[in-house]
Amino acid sequence: MYINKLGKKIELIKGDITKLEVDAIVNAANSTLLGGGGVDGAIHRAGGNSILEECIKIREKQGECETGEAVITTGGNLPCEYVIHTVGPIWYGGENNEEKLLKNCYINSLKIASQNEIKVIAFPNISTGVYRFPKKLAAPIAIEAVKEFLNSDISIEKVIFACFDDENYEIYLDMNFH
Repeated sequence: MYINKLGKKIELIKGDITKLEVDAIVNAANSTLLGGGGVDGAIHRAGGNSILEECIKIREKQGECETGEAVITTGGNLPCEYVIHTVGPIWYGGENNEEKLLKNCYINSLKIASQNEIKVIAFPNISTGVYRFPKKLAAPIAIEAVKEFLNSDISIEKVIFACFDDENYEIYLDMNFH
């Protein structure tokens, strides 16, 4: 576990984000917000219809969610109060601003968490599955974005990186959060 100068904690776990008893989890959503594969499908399945219903209302109000942006819904049947949905970038070789867009996913999710007085939030590995963002490039972007945000935010107390697969978990472990 990493603890910054303000006493904020960053923790690493290997496991299923849908099982975490935290204030909010982040969903690596697609722009439609209507569910999909990977963690997105798992969150929608575990959370039930209320998440999808709120996502539909958000779409009716603002349209699709842009890459790097984030929105918030209920946690539905999940053991968390909220789900923050963010749309990660598809990897096109690094030529389409993918690194900045990925950083924005973390920053914008944390901004929404702070605005909603969320104390503990868990992130999956955004964009490293079907969106093909290189895992060894994504991990330091995620960690640095979270550290940067926590150094100026006073409301969030803990951020958890929940790695579902061994490869991501080992990459994060190797970084030691320092």
